[in-house]
Amino acid sequence: MSRTRFASEHRWVYIGAIVILLAMVVIGLIQFRSVKQNNDTYAKAQELSKELVAAGYPAPDIDVVEQLLGTDGGAVCEDPGSTLKRALWNVQQLSNGATGPGQRPVIGDTRAVELERIVLQVYCPDKVDEFDEDIDDLDTRETVKR
Repeated sequence: MSRTRFASEHRWVYIGAIVILLAMVVIGLIQFRSVKQNNDTYAKAQELSKELVAAGYPAPDIDVVEQLLGTDGGAVCEDPGSTLKRALWNVQQLSNGATGPGQRPVIGDTRAVELERIVLQVYCPDKVDEFDEDIDDLDTRETVKR
């Protein structure tokens, strides 16, 4: 059985259609992954916003939370205890504000660490216990009048 003349002359059309179809499948798979990740990121950011408002904090900008924490919590979930300690020392929340040899630790406010705990509960609940162990040596109390 031989090919028809029509099929032989339009072979490039079939090959072109197959190439375009494969390209559309690849683009569709990439788009699906991106949309799914955006939906997950948005859902996590919404959940964090809801938890923060319930705890008495102002609602954060959802877009900023999505970019900052993604779906996995980013740097917050990588090493929760040391990240908080380093951040607190960098902004000198738990020191007397002096620089150099005059710098001394002070008692920090409990709410300073409560925020990270809420983030961990939403993004990586398995790290909350590790976080609690890491901050046990920090002396925090209610130090700010509300």
